[in-house]
Amino acid sequence: MGYDEAILKLGDFGRYQKIIYFLICLTSIPVAFHKLAGVFLLARPNFRCVLPFEDASGNGSQYELPQRLWEISYPPAEACEYYDVNYSEEYLNGSLPRTTNNTLSCDQYVYDQSTYLNSAVTEWNLVCGRGLLASASDSLFMFGVLLGSIIFGQLSDKYGRKPIFFASLVIQVVFGVLAGLAPDYFTYTMSRLVVGATTSGVFLVAYVIAMEMVGPAKRLYAGIFVMVFFSLGYMLTAAFVYYVHDWRWLQISLSLPGLIFMCYYWIIPESARWLLSKGRKECAIANMQKAARFNRVDITPEVLSELLDDGESSADKQVELDPAKEKEPLPSVWDLFCYPNLRRKTLLIFLDWLVTSSVYYGLSWNTNTLGGNVLLNYAISGAVEIPAYIFLLLTLNRWGRRSILCGSLVVAGISLSLTGVIPQHMHVLIVTCAMLGKLAITASYGTVYIFSAEQFPTVVRNVALGAASMVARIGGMLTPFLAPLAGIWRPLPMLICGVLSLTAGLLSLLLPETHNKPMLETIADGERFGKKTKGGEYLETGRELRETLEAQPLNGSLENGHKANGHEV
Repeated sequence: MGYDEAILKLGDFGRYQKIIYFLICLTSIPVAFHKLAGVFLLARPNFRCVLPFEDASGNGSQYELPQRLWEISYPPAEACEYYDVNYSEEYLNGSLPRTTNNTLSCDQYVYDQSTYLNSAVTEWNLVCGRGLLASASDSLFMFGVLLGSIIFGQLSDKYGRKPIFFASLVIQVVFGVLAGLAPDYFTYTMSRLVVGATTSGVFLVAYVIAMEMVGPAKRLYAGIFVMVFFSLGYMLTAAFVYYVHDWRWLQISLSLPGLIFMCYYWIIPESARWLLSKGRKECAIANMQKAARFNRVDITPEVLSELLDDGESSADKQVELDPAKEKEPLPSVWDLFCYPNLRRKTLLIFLDWLVTSSVYYGLSWNTNTLGGNVLLNYAISGAVEIPAYIFLLLTLNRWGRRSILCGSLVVAGISLSLTGVIPQHMHVLIVTCAMLGKLAITASYGTVYIFSAEQFPTVVRNVALGAASMVARIGGMLTPFLAPLAGIWRPLPMLICGVLSLTAGLLSLLLPETHNKPMLETIADGERFGKKTKGGEYLETGRELRETLEAQPLNGSLENGHKANGHEV
């Protein structure tokens, strides 16, 4: 309690914390640029083969052709092949009939430039047989996000939040520019993979800094508003695309704003909580004194030291009460799968993370399949996230976590499924349903973080959330392969997202509510919480759960006073 009490003495969320928090939130904007710009960097416009009678280089070829020429040159609903005939003047003017249905594969392509001037897809012809390369590039970007969350998370714990945060920014700018200058697909994709890793280094570390500098009562709001700035970056990406039409300059222009944040090095302090965890108490007190002076709070270093000592002494007493814990093995994610009730809840939570991440990025990256104005659809898709976060602030502590998570996923599922049955010419209604689904899945994303943390016991909470986050990244890696399915049936990607959301939402009803319940501490708590008794009632935490420990002994070694996988329960 020492550090949290000291934060309250400094003014809780005073002027100093507000300014630093706002500056940190701004760094979420370029993260959104990089995570979502793939919609335009790898945009695939309509295309067709360059026909033999056209310029061999494709120069001067127009995408639009008279309907008659389409019919005598290309098979129905096929853009990757053309008829193997002699395209003489007589054949083209209709004097000679087509005598064969044999086709040839394209060597060159001409692209429709009415929506996109160019993209990495048009430059390297990532269509037809090479079409999956575009999806693979986005998938590897998300793999980079996964790697970054592991690598930069560990580095920030070891070397500090501040140096890793700025190292991530520098790497992000360098490789972001390199991706814009890439001479080939491989260089572009590898550069984007590194950029994806740095988005975790910037966003996650900034999120930790923000959360570690505010008091307990403000953490829910602090966590939500970081996401709001990410949504602002989402919308601003559309503004860049509106003015910058060349994909290379777009990539570079989205990367250069990262240079602005380099000046933060002299403004953003190191996390006092991290300094204390490393035994650098004097540096932590110096940073806290700076905040106190800015907040016009009169507090001496001696008082701060005494408050921090109280927190340290409490922790020391806990260790002294149970010195045997030092010999126990570290908690493992496998502890979550050793007992039936805990295993069931863990699998359901992992499913929620997988579906929420997949659907969120599936909607974000597939706005161009909705029809109508692509940029407007994209901007609206980012704008609807802000009402979703406001909704969470107003309801999360009133209606409960399970009801909001389940309701959000079900609404998303129904809305997205409707896009598959609405006639394609009704663009406004399709976009409305898709955006309602985006609002709902964003609310689900904000809820699943808190709900998951409250479902897992303290002894395995960190590793469990890390595993859930990895499952979410796997979902993000699979999402880019939804886009090619639109070539089979345009509503198919949205329909898949809808079915997944609806399924996950209904299954979430099997999870116990955690709102206003004590935090789970042990493996035994986790196994008993939400488990049905013989009378059909669900067990809760706290006194009620403790009273039933002996009445319902767990299988194996997990009994009252024994150890499970090395953890005291």
